[in-house]
Amino acid sequence: MEALLENPYVVLFVVIGSGLLLGSVSIKGITLGSSGVLFTALLAGHFHYDIPEAVGTLGLVLFVYCVGIGAGGRFFSAIAREGSNLAKLGLLVVVIGSGLAYGLALLFDIPADVAVGIFAGSMTSTPALAAASESLANAGESALVIGYGIAYPFGVAGVVILIQILPRVLRWDFEKEAEKHKDPKDELQRVLNVLVEVTNPNIVNKRISESGFASFEACQVSRVMREGKLRPLNYDDTFSMGQKLLLVGRSKEIEIAIDYVGQKSDEHFVLDVENERQELLVTDKKVSGTKIGTLDPLKEHGVIISRINRLGLTFVPNADTEIESNDLLTVVGTPDNLKAFASHIGHRSNAIGETDLLSLSLGLAVGIALGMIPFGMKGAQITLGLAGGPLIAGLLLGHFGRVGRLVGHIPRPTRVLLQEFGLVLFLSDAGIRGGGAFVETIQQHGMILFAVGILLTLLPIMIALPLAIKVFGMNKLQALGGICGGMTSTPALGAITAKTDSQIPVVSYATAYPIALILMTVFAKILVGLLGG
Repeated sequence: MEALLENPYVVLFVVIGSGLLLGSVSIKGITLGSSGVLFTALLAGHFHYDIPEAVGTLGLVLFVYCVGIGAGGRFFSAIAREGSNLAKLGLLVVVIGSGLAYGLALLFDIPADVAVGIFAGSMTSTPALAAASESLANAGESALVIGYGIAYPFGVAGVVILIQILPRVLRWDFEKEAEKHKDPKDELQRVLNVLVEVTNPNIVNKRISESGFASFEACQVSRVMREGKLRPLNYDDTFSMGQKLLLVGRSKEIEIAIDYVGQKSDEHFVLDVENERQELLVTDKKVSGTKIGTLDPLKEHGVIISRINRLGLTFVPNADTEIESNDLLTVVGTPDNLKAFASHIGHRSNAIGETDLLSLSLGLAVGIALGMIPFGMKGAQITLGLAGGPLIAGLLLGHFGRVGRLVGHIPRPTRVLLQEFGLVLFLSDAGIRGGGAFVETIQQHGMILFAVGILLTLLPIMIALPLAIKVFGMNKLQALGGICGGMTSTPALGAITAKTDSQIPVVSYATAYPIALILMTVFAKILVGLLGG
């Protein structure tokens, strides 16, 4: 056994495996997750075990790049759209946390590396840990990861506990709050399937494919009832009195379409025959950039494109919608027409979950190169580094979807796997390097480190929550969701959503989270500089 543990690769995967086992242990629904690896790595480092060199750097680059790809679709839109107050809330939480970390570090004479580690751990932000690790001059010998390890457990549990306790103390009723602030627009944006009966004599004998439906922004006829069964629409089908049509579209558009056609039918219908509907992936470059109206799939190919999934977002297209490479189309038609259309757009069934390795490799290379570029004034030049460069590259590719040859789409299962694998590699390396000084650091600074970690978790929430409601004018569910996003705490969001079906906290979290995620990496670097790391 001792001989096996002398092999650094064996040590690496023993650390990862045992850490993931530790992370899967649930106490009151709270788990450490991938961060369990940090604690087994600290233990291994304490006993002077080694892992292969450079795995931490590889893990860091993979992790931050995938974080950027995942957050890119929401990050810039979160800044631009109406959720600017939520973006400000995310900024406020990070500013409070970093300001407290700076002040408490000076007050209690805590070394820069430990203080920044506590900041990252209390905010449960591994990207902040990664950014700080790269910024420290003596990262290989620093106690950064020790501070992170001290603060992280309460960082996870403390937010969940406080988010549940505060509403009880303040006597907030989530259901009343949800009903009070229910947004009618949410209902209007839902995509529905509705069976409609034709009763409008003005459209009888008109071709369905050339009717006024072309003017609707997000609604179309996908099927026609024939002999009691819904069949795919044909190009030559016409309206007839009493005819049953299946409409697919947003609630708002469907209401208008029902008035145009006739009335909603209460007849029960079977939604789909599986061989008459397929999800087809666009890979042919000749199709990319073509408007659906120009492609005219019903007339030219005998099929209807009822939905498009693009970069994880599903929507109902119209004639002006441009098809892009890697769009996943939900297509309705006869089996023969579906097969022909699949060939036309270059569909390959095994490509749906396929990752473009060339784009992944070039994207990482571009990110690393971006991180090496110095900017600033002479004598005060800085670089984004291996944490910042790949993160920015990932954000841009995730936002635009494609930049030249580079595709910014990585199928979610693959992206999550790469992100988690990069994270455990980075945590293994960080823990091994910091483990040797863990006991010594605790002995030197005592329980004050734990106390600082607790304060950095609780105070940003207690300060930001009333400001979100009183100053930013948010309702209580918005404020709670935004706080969870600002603290990058998914478990805390889960605690809220377990008590209400409202999507308000989820939307708020999704807006504040990417802002806070990116800002924490920036402020971690600033803290290192201010504290003299």
